[in-house]
Amino acid sequence: MQRVLALGLTLVASVPAAAQEPFRVVNRTGQQVMELNAVRSPRGAANDWGRNLLPRPMGPDGNFSLRPSEAAGCRFDIRMLLLDGREARLEDQDVCAVRVVAVGPQSVAPLPGAMGAPEPVPPGPAAAAPAAAATPGRTAAAGVAGSAPAIVRPNPHVRASSGTGFVVAPDRVLTNQHVINGCNRVLIRTPDGRTLAATPPARVDVQRDLALIAVPGNPGPALTFRGGPDVRRGEAVVTYGFPLAGLLSSGPTLTTGEVSALSGFADHQGRFQISAPVQPGNSGGPLLDRQGNVMGVVVAKLNAALVAARSGDIPQNVNFAIKGTEALEFLRRAGLSPAVAESRGTERSAIEVGEAAHRSTVFVLCER
Repeated sequence: MQRVLALGLTLVASVPAAAQEPFRVVNRTGQQVMELNAVRSPRGAANDWGRNLLPRPMGPDGNFSLRPSEAAGCRFDIRMLLLDGREARLEDQDVCAVRVVAVGPQSVAPLPGAMGAPEPVPPGPAAAAPAAAATPGRTAAAGVAGSAPAIVRPNPHVRASSGTGFVVAPDRVLTNQHVINGCNRVLIRTPDGRTLAATPPARVDVQRDLALIAVPGNPGPALTFRGGPDVRRGEAVVTYGFPLAGLLSSGPTLTTGEVSALSGFADHQGRFQISAPVQPGNSGGPLLDRQGNVMGVVVAKLNAALVAARSGDIPQNVNFAIKGTEALEFLRRAGLSPAVAESRGTERSAIEVGEAAHRSTVFVLCER
């Protein structure tokens, strides 16, 4: 059923009659929308977005109808707050001329403190060398006779962001879609220190926030996914990845915690809530059980600053991972047959799990 809300905004100027007709805002971000704001443009120095217009979360491809008051005018700024804490904005939209305003992934940007988008990488010593020129034939897909993947260098003259990935099949790396979204070139740093270029195009699932990229050159052995038993609350987990690259360790970081809940933010059934600390840059890394099997893919952390501003309390260690079952379905639809094993028997120490994950976990650099 279509929902219509009147916007009681005040503006002295005269308004075309068309502005009194409803217009629709459509969610094309691929994610669930938790809040929707629509205010007349410009918003002014206070940058006030007003109240949330949604009575309940809006799913991907959902829409919401708005009817401006006679005094509201034709030009509006639209804002959506997504499930993972990021926000999408469209500004100065003429709703008299365009009755359907579609907010797509190109409008999504990170909120301060959110992990829904890649973390910018400050320049460092590794980026001091000039970018290597592409060598014809040397960056072709594996299997071409006489060719070998070129070892490449990052380009210090472009904007860059980073994340984590892990090997799921020969020359195939799994990460988050938001880690590689909008990249002109994706580079992978392997555990043995090589930098390899991914071969486009990537296979992506925007709604799940997963991406499968081809990385010729043997980036590492494939990790094994958990096939059973069902994950339970309180199970011990290990994360392995590259948080806050350029600020923390340049090498991988291991954290431990537990499965806090069997669903994610706003009861998202495709995700776990975990207590293991994660930061921007952990996105796309493996969530492992104590047998060393993949039980999920790290995807987001709760925006503590945003929650504190609204509730007066700072949440601690509220983080999220895409369920391993979701990742397995995505990979199988992509034509892969990932290794799967039962997670039974004696648990391994976090040190042992980390050492096993190290050989297969890679640093992902996105050049824009």
